[in-house]
Amino acid sequence: MPDFAYDLDPWVLGVLIVAIVVIPSLIGLVLFRRFVAPRLNFDVDVNDAAGAAIQAIGVFYGITVGLLAVGVWTTHANLEDLVSQEAASIAALYRDIAAYPDPPRQELQAYLRAYTQAIIDVDWPAQTKGTLPDDSTDILNRFQAILTDFEPTTKGDEIFHAEALRQYNNVITYRRERADSVGDGLAGSMWVVIWLGALINLSVAYFLTVDDMRIHAALVGLIAAFIGLVIFVIAVNDDPFRGSLGIDAYDYQLIIDKVMSK
Repeated sequence: MPDFAYDLDPWVLGVLIVAIVVIPSLIGLVLFRRFVAPRLNFDVDVNDAAGAAIQAIGVFYGITVGLLAVGVWTTHANLEDLVSQEAASIAALYRDIAAYPDPPRQELQAYLRAYTQAIIDVDWPAQTKGTLPDDSTDILNRFQAILTDFEPTTKGDEIFHAEALRQYNNVITYRRERADSVGDGLAGSMWVVIWLGALINLSVAYFLTVDDMRIHAALVGLIAAFIGLVIFVIAVNDDPFRGSLGIDAYDYQLIIDKVMSK
């Protein structure tokens, strides 16, 4: 999808996509009935042939776009879970290092607060553009240097240190998975299949012999509107970090407000 599409309100984008599919399809129908249909020798069996073609093509196209819609939705839902897990790991790590003695405790918590804030202020705006800067990574590296240099002196310190290292590894893992998902989306070739498939479906519907132009236009328009709605569902879920329906940084802000402010 074009970049500007993700900046539109979902309702506006939905109406725009449906209009892009419906309006050209109706214009094409008018032109077909006026200039092409009179030159073709339609017989009484043409509706049977056209109906069979519509059914066959529609089934394969429906399966294709249906699987794509389910796939992008599943990816979106999985990334929402990943974001929640990453935020929960940061919160758990913050609580674990609360048991450390000073001065490493204050330094570690300060770096972890700065890292979480950087995710909100730096990572998230960059993710909407398909990139992930190194600002938060640099903070995390400084945090790691202090964490790995800490030497437990008591049995209790050893337990909390081991748990902190485990949670830190979780944070790194979730961050890596989030970074790998930035900019992911359907390949351009798949969008070509989606749009060309829609064009083929609608073009076959032109061959139906319907005497009343209004009924023919209504049939083509309804098919086009449904195809537009399916394309809209795919578009809004294609890049999970972009658009007003994209995944936001609320979970991280919640950690700052509810856990790190105490």
